[in-house]
Amino acid sequence: MIIKNISNNARYLMCPALLFFSIKCLPQGYNSSFLLGYQAKAKMSFTDTSYSILSEVRTIPFMYTQGNISDENGNILMSSNGYFVANSTGDTMLYGSGLNPNQCTYDYGHEWGMPIAYGNMFLPMPDDSNKYILFHETCDYNSPTAIDNNFYYSVVDITLDNGLGAVISKNNIAHTDMFGWGMTACKHGNGRDWWIITISYDGSLIHEFLLLQMELIMLELKNLQLQTGLGWAGQPVFSPDGKKFAFRDGYVQGTYWNLYINIMRFDRCSGDFVLDTVINYSDSTIGYGTMFSPDSRYLYFSTSEHIYQVDTDTPNIGATLQTVATNDIFPSTVPPFYTNFHLMYLAANGKIYISSTSSVKHLHEINYPDSAGMACDVQLHNIFTDCYFIGVPNHPNYYLGREIGSSCDTLTSVSYLEQHDFKFRVYPNPVRNGILNVGYLLPQNKQGLFEIYDVTGKVVFRYTLPPWSNVQSFKLPKLSNGVYNAVIISGDKRVSKRFAVME
Repeated sequence: MIIKNISNNARYLMCPALLFFSIKCLPQGYNSSFLLGYQAKAKMSFTDTSYSILSEVRTIPFMYTQGNISDENGNILMSSNGYFVANSTGDTMLYGSGLNPNQCTYDYGHEWGMPIAYGNMFLPMPDDSNKYILFHETCDYNSPTAIDNNFYYSVVDITLDNGLGAVISKNNIAHTDMFGWGMTACKHGNGRDWWIITISYDGSLIHEFLLLQMELIMLELKNLQLQTGLGWAGQPVFSPDGKKFAFRDGYVQGTYWNLYINIMRFDRCSGDFVLDTVINYSDSTIGYGTMFSPDSRYLYFSTSEHIYQVDTDTPNIGATLQTVATNDIFPSTVPPFYTNFHLMYLAANGKIYISSTSSVKHLHEINYPDSAGMACDVQLHNIFTDCYFIGVPNHPNYYLGREIGSSCDTLTSVSYLEQHDFKFRVYPNPVRNGILNVGYLLPQNKQGLFEIYDVTGKVVFRYTLPPWSNVQSFKLPKLSNGVYNAVIISGDKRVSKRFAVME
């Protein structure tokens, strides 16, 4: 077991369509941004119901590798393409250059960023709102798998450089081995710490780390006797509820790809994996994209020509395998490149977006990923971004709470609401222009109900709060001046705040 004390290592080193709804929704949360482009650049911003794409000027390019994280209101804090760390302006963060030092990094990174799917990821440091940790890997010409044998982490203090942040510890080696492509993370059952997962180069082993308060612990390798593969792990993902895990591997025989999707159950307390199902979905083309639906029931995965769906809540998962989309070879603006299926991204609006293997300007969209079969409604190349890109952001479920009633549910008192209080706040107070902002954190990883009552006890406004965001901005109906009671309900928990309307 290797233990890294992060605090001791911390050294101060010297597009354009906007959708509107009757409820005004603003970008929000850690996972609200998708940064597009390595030539022309844009940002795709998400609310719980919509998205907008707006061109922007920034230094950092993104073709493939993309880690980014925003604040609770959806303002981008930092990003990384594997070559350097950028601050909120999109330019190099203080001491953010020199990431992943080797020749391969430089050859790719300075113009496009690193060419690795899910090659980095930002996490908030447990119990330290000022620090963030970036996990990262890179390519290496001297490695037999083309992936560097080091799994790195770097630490950012966002309070430095007048709030733009600075990298205070860089290129720390968490572990050395032969890694496959990609990484992911899941909240520990205590709702504070993080499990970090990478896969071995042949898909046979799971490397598991535990991020505690200022400590990174490497646990033993998990060997599940899986089919060995290509030196990549597809796109490793946890389900939003943290109870399932999936990744893919395969190998080629002539012109035929032998492809496997591995589906496991995951214990958020112990970190144990139990292999549930291995599905052979061999095809004539390779595939990488993998993503669970927002309700954690359906798993989507693809080759470059087909998108598949399985129901992971049934006893015989493999029997539910069905094709929900087939590529139609839509031409791009630069022939001979065309849209196909590559990486998948579950956005804050509850929809799944799919990139292509070629650098093109369109995204595919799964409108209703919680629906079975063709009802999920895959829309091919329906979103035009006006930016060339391939990769998608690596955003784990930042809002997954503690596993209530589990053996590791030890961080909160019995009076959970008194301590947690949903982190409920309403502002401004009083409301003067009809706009009410609501901040919240649902404690049970489920939807919540937001209601406003007048002095007679009548409900004058109601809205279902999604579990994957933590702030909403509402355009209220016309209300008389006076005092109102705002309430959040989730499960058997309820909390309220009073506010005034003074128009």
